Amino acid sequence: MPQIENIRMFVRVYELGSMSEAARDQRVSPAVASSRIARLEKHLGVRLFNRTTRRIHPTEHGLAYYDGATKILQAIAEAEAAVATIANNPRGSIFVAAPLGVGKRFIAPHVPDFKDAYPDIQVRLRMSDRNVDITKEGIDVAFHLGNLQDSALRLQKIADCPRVLCAAPDYLVRRGAPANGQDLIDDRHDCLLLRFPGASEQEWTLLTDTGPRKFRVTGPYESDDGDVLTDWALDGRGIANKPVFEIAEHLKNGALVPVATQTPPTPAALSCLYPHKRYQDPKINLFIDFMITRCRAKLKESEAAYQLPR
Repeated sequence: MPQIENIRMFVRVYELGSMSEAARDQRVSPAVASSRIARLEKHLGVRLFNRTTRRIHPTEHGLAYYDGATKILQAIAEAEAAVATIANNPRGSIFVAAPLGVGKRFIAPHVPDFKDAYPDIQVRLRMSDRNVDITKEGIDVAFHLGNLQDSALRLQKIADCPRVLCAAPDYLVRRGAPANGQDLIDDRHDCLLLRFPGASEQEWTLLTDTGPRKFRVTGPYESDDGDVLTDWALDGRGIANKPVFEIAEHLKNGALVPVATQTPPTPAALSCLYPHKRYQDPKINLFIDFMITRCRAKLKESEAAYQLPR
């Protein structure tokens, strides 16, 4: 099906705006990607992209062709899914995105078990604490921890994950233990910030007597990797706002201590997102159901390992 591969490459170049990124996405060389676009343009008799030294932009013909091309690929995917359902033999690749903490603790450990159960399905896992664009990056399923803005994607909530403000004992000896969110501000505590391009983690939402309230926090340390913040907290560098499942053992053995317990952080919702029609694909359905079961079991384990003070 060489023409289908040419169309698929066109769609990824269009969505990513880069021949090299599309080639990487489709696991081919840039030369192969360029050749596929050239063959498609020759077949159609029009130029689909204008190329510059920095970016690639769709022409008027490219803009018009994209909508039909995506419908072609969707129709093929749905036809293959229907056949797989009848044959009871789902196969193909699933592209999955997850935050680092969730991916390392909940998803990656269970991918081998899923693969053993469904040997004809390949799982391509990408882990990062940055926000991902599911459509642009060709993701089938994305796990998300935290509140979500309005989205055109389908969402399936897995569980509410309690969070805790915590610090190492030596930090508390030096700086004192804040009783609530206002102490964080008044005493100018060093807060460890999770931040990446386009994100704002300068405000922590804490539960007060009058309901949730945002506190603007500051600190000399920030990272786009949540596990780095845990390491800094263990090293006594400041106060972290962490999901309990990531640090349950550190809380249990006293390496980290809950602080500001009068105003705990609001829980973070763990959810999975997927484009509307992807869930019709049996392999996506199987993967989501499999991982939701494993995630909920793991969360129960972490809650059993450490109970937050009330």
